[in-house]
Amino acid sequence: MRINSLLHKKTDKDMELYRVLAIDNEKIFAIDCIRLVMPKWYVLEYFKDFEKCGEDVLTGLSGYGVVDKESLDAKSKKTMYERFTVIAGILPFVQNKKRRNELISELAKTKNICKQTIRNHLCLYLAYQDISVLVPKQSEERELTADEKIFRWAVNKFYYTKNKNSLKTAYTMMLKEKYCDDMGKLLPEHPSFNQFSYFFRKHKNMQTFFISRNGIKDYQMNHRPLLGDGVQQYASHVGVGFFDATICDIYLVDDAGNLVGRPILTACVDAYSSFCMGYSLSWEGGVYSLRGLLLNMVADKVEHCKKHGILIDKSDWNCCQLPAEFVTDRGSEYISSTFEQVVMEFGVTLVNLSSFRAELKSYIERFFGLIQGYFKPYLKGKGILMDDWQKRGSHDYRKDACLTMEDFEKIIIRCILYYNSERIIENYPYTDAMLSEKVKPYASDVWEWGKQQIGANLIDIDEKKLVLALLPRTEGKFSRYGLKVNRMRYHCEGCAEQYLKGDAVIAAYNPDDVSYVWLIENSEYIRFELIESRYKGKSLAAVQDMQNSQKEIVKSVSEENLQAKIELAEHIQLISSNADRQADVNLKNIRNTRKREQDKAHIDYAKEGNIYE
Repeated sequence: MRINSLLHKKTDKDMELYRVLAIDNEKIFAIDCIRLVMPKWYVLEYFKDFEKCGEDVLTGLSGYGVVDKESLDAKSKKTMYERFTVIAGILPFVQNKKRRNELISELAKTKNICKQTIRNHLCLYLAYQDISVLVPKQSEERELTADEKIFRWAVNKFYYTKNKNSLKTAYTMMLKEKYCDDMGKLLPEHPSFNQFSYFFRKHKNMQTFFISRNGIKDYQMNHRPLLGDGVQQYASHVGVGFFDATICDIYLVDDAGNLVGRPILTACVDAYSSFCMGYSLSWEGGVYSLRGLLLNMVADKVEHCKKHGILIDKSDWNCCQLPAEFVTDRGSEYISSTFEQVVMEFGVTLVNLSSFRAELKSYIERFFGLIQGYFKPYLKGKGILMDDWQKRGSHDYRKDACLTMEDFEKIIIRCILYYNSERIIENYPYTDAMLSEKVKPYASDVWEWGKQQIGANLIDIDEKKLVLALLPRTEGKFSRYGLKVNRMRYHCEGCAEQYLKGDAVIAAYNPDDVSYVWLIENSEYIRFELIESRYKGKSLAAVQDMQNSQKEIVKSVSEENLQAKIELAEHIQLISSNADRQADVNLKNIRNTRKREQDKAHIDYAKEGNIYE
């Protein structure tokens, strides 16, 4: 008998298997390899009926097996060595029961591991004498029990739903459906809530949880893993503009002090530099605010600020171009025909982001947050909305409003100037070239540096052409009466042949003044003037009101007109029926007959008018 040898004995009921760990005279220190309990000293006489056996017997009885350590994955290796490190300090004292227990207690505290876990790992290693048995067993998929199948059904039907039932409610509804008799009485043998809760926690799927209870949109916005590279994948150069709009957290009044509401701020931020290229502050959103934004982007910012009484240097806000790439969300104004016209006419590339991907346009989202953060602390009590503005019983901030749109626009301009030329961008990803040229961490400086680099993609656009490109389009038709657009007639010199052909064309019009329209031909705009002078200077809405009012007036007398036609027919028929028709009409001497009738019917109007009296 030698150390590490295996001894086994087969009995009527079971098999005993021990590994010899130490020998001292007539005593043997061995571990029970089947029960895997702590080893102890046995008298030599105890093993007189045992026989030696090989490692294969141990593997066959216990279910554990020695594996090739090189074939293990990194995670399994890590766990194996961590477990052995814990028990390694106990092995020299494994025969000393008192010291062994002390070490197990100390390790349990320092390693934050259960004592029994340490004992299990120690016994396992002593029984097999190989570190590979400490590799965690791979869990095997087992078939669900009948109760567990019901648990799974109940969780899917009552918990993973838009009703957002609590787990307790789902448990109660499960009992009602599956564990009650025909009379609705709860069966004596039913699972406990702890069993149901344990099954739920063990099989909980977080993605299913968020989507099923809150919807896919909420998951995409608030819970989806954010694994993209974000802005960097769109902004490798100057000329990628991010567009968006927000409703400002302030109430404004008109010049007379009457409440108007909250203005809409629309802006474009260059993704590469976070530079604000332009803005629009208005009461109208959608395409209207987008037009104002694009025109502001190409405008001279020095002159624009001067209109509001603010004097700046050109370097503070040096932008009068459009980015060659527009990045937007899927707002209605960004997928409108007006926006497409700009894209098509000036060669702009349009990128529509997926819904609820705010992290991909973080610069524009952050811009709105920073701008409002700049003015909010100083406008408290002047119409600014506080965090509790939607709570019941909170203060009515509309009553505090005192700023007009002009006042607020001056504040917005000041905030944008600070944002562009004085705000420090602390975490900007500087390149070696930027560091060598010592580019200051201001958006305006990064913008100016980026414009000089290869790849900068900006478009120079004439303001007049941009205005024409932003006008809405409609179909017009040539006829002998001119070019008909929006039920009005227009003319232009030199178009006689087109009037006669009667072709259908596309025309741009100004909904605020119908005095002119522009025929679009070969990317050129040909101006046509309104023929109907009564409509000149009016808006399209006003003209349509006039036309509709005229229709209503005509419609209101249509029945009277119809009745008059009927009465006219009756009078004519009555008169004609009373006339005696001669059998034969004398066709001779027509001139004499006509002369005679002229003399008979002739009236001296001067005499009848008593001019001689």
